Amino acid sequence: MALPSIQLSDVQRDSPGQAELRHPMQPGINKIIVYERTDFEGLSREFTSDVPDLHELDFGDCICSLRVVGQPWIAYTAPKYEGDAYALEEGEYRTVEKNKAFSALRLVPHDLADPQITLYEEPDYAGQSKVVTEETNLTYGYFNDRVSSHVVQRGVWLLYKHPDRGGWYHIAWPGERLPDYKPELGFHNCLSHLRPLVPGRPAVTTRILWGQRKVEDERDVLIDEIVGVNATDLEQTFTACSSREYVTTTLQSFRFSNATSLRVGLSFTLAVEAANVFTVEKGHSESSTRRDRVEVLLPAKIPPRTQLTIHVVSKETTVSVPVELTISQNERTKTELGEYRCVSGRTIGTKYTMKPAPPPGGEQAPTPSTLGH
Repeated sequence: MALPSIQLSDVQRDSPGQAELRHPMQPGINKIIVYERTDFEGLSREFTSDVPDLHELDFGDCICSLRVVGQPWIAYTAPKYEGDAYALEEGEYRTVEKNKAFSALRLVPHDLADPQITLYEEPDYAGQSKVVTEETNLTYGYFNDRVSSHVVQRGVWLLYKHPDRGGWYHIAWPGERLPDYKPELGFHNCLSHLRPLVPGRPAVTTRILWGQRKVEDERDVLIDEIVGVNATDLEQTFTACSSREYVTTTLQSFRFSNATSLRVGLSFTLAVEAANVFTVEKGHSESSTRRDRVEVLLPAKIPPRTQLTIHVVSKETTVSVPVELTISQNERTKTELGEYRCVSGRTIGTKYTMKPAPPPGGEQAPTPSTLGH
């Protein structure tokens, strides 16, 4: 019998927390990391495929904590996928419900994105029926403790004996047709709660389609006005400083397509440029504001009897660019389109105007260091 590939971690038995550094949670990869002690301590093994008998790999009946990355796994208390079964979805389990009891592990390879199960009131798929596509507490309706048979159309389902995910549960696989709960499960008229297993997080890679970039708007925005007056017959220094620094703002956002399959909470990054990596988290952080400092050079001198006005102008540009999302999950890949949008005022320039200085005795002119606004 071919053994699944494994990896022995060199985590120190007496080094708490080191295991977390060894096994980062990488979306899109299906694996389970199991540990002989709670809190991810002690010896560990990493598996990416089914393990019918952990004893053959010297890791049977010792698992006390684990991490699941990607698709769910089912742990069994006896070899060859026998005994009690425990569903383990993506996440970290510092302790497990059955310490030192798991003897086999099975990856759930099925598509879990669109689950559906049909429940029947009578054996052999007879009587009233109910189609369920999401987690449901049957005690809130008319089908509690009335189900006797079922057919699974899609997904993997957990069927609980008690409400609120309580008590023993049966794992129902895609295509499963169970004609009578009583002889098969001893579960006749006992179903009170059911839920589908949740798929793991997909891996998302992005490609910004700069060739389809659109400039939606472009305008000049006055951000400062500096006025200097030289009422003498000699050339004068305009200001003690040869430059001024301004803070610019870039507002960037990401818009998903209406038909996106990505769930709330999933995050990925957009490498807009080397110094600008934009992190998008669906439903939480789909926009960000970036601030930069820009230095503007000022003229050194003002001619005799001249009023010099400097307008500091920010060129505000609104740009939209399509983004191709490649979504990989459970060895399947698909693409979606989104849109990156940016409103940037990072380009700052100056415009100079000069006119004769007001005559002596006229309205007092501002000094060279005066700011208009």
